[in-house]
Amino acid sequence: MTDLSLAGKRVVVTGAGGGLGRAFALAFAHAGAKVLAADINAAGADETADMIGENGFSCAVNVTDRASCTALAESAIAQMGGADVLINNAALYGTLERRPFAEIDEDVWDKVMAVNVKGVWQASRTFAPLLKAAGGGSIINVASATVFSGSPMWMHYVASKGAVIAMSRTMARELGGDNVRVNVMAPGFTMTEASLALIDNARSYGVDRAALKRALETDDIVGGALFLASPLASAMTGQTLVIDGGRQFI
Repeated sequence: MTDLSLAGKRVVVTGAGGGLGRAFALAFAHAGAKVLAADINAAGADETADMIGENGFSCAVNVTDRASCTALAESAIAQMGGADVLINNAALYGTLERRPFAEIDEDVWDKVMAVNVKGVWQASRTFAPLLKAAGGGSIINVASATVFSGSPMWMHYVASKGAVIAMSRTMARELGGDNVRVNVMAPGFTMTEASLALIDNARSYGVDRAALKRALETDDIVGGALFLASPLASAMTGQTLVIDGGRQFI
């Protein structure tokens, strides 16, 4: 009988200094896992680890930098003995300005691609050997439901998350022989600190166009990650799990 228990699993979450990343870290710890919270904001990562307690660990990371990702992997080995699950959650999101695609500054476009796309590649290629050494594992890449709706005025973000989905399908094919599963979560507009700062009246944004007439909270999203990392999803790889309350973005 399989279940959602993740007791003894070693989980690394990037972008865990707050928001959805912190919610992932806390949920996995609650399910019995050891969790390494990683973030470019070292203080935020430390706070998340403190919230977890004895099974919580922290490390600063810049996911765009190979040496920094290597240091994170070394931290996972030193603090947890390795890794079984990698959640690529780090991304530029709340600080982005919504504007027509032709007016996006080139340096902003490059920064978004560096963090949201290159960062997923860097972390995944660094941790793949650890997952293989563990006899298999799970990579969960966080994309966005905006990929499927083409949310306007935000092309850099939408394009980057579309790339994450495409990359994940290739990674799943390449890593499947080593029993490493790669799946994607595509959350809808979720009430995090970044979302609340990004859009006025965030709690009512798009609710009228959703099947479920309420705002999405982080607790609505984390169950998908627990499922994808658990034995219940043992035959799932290369798939995208959309959790958006049946919402249509415009």
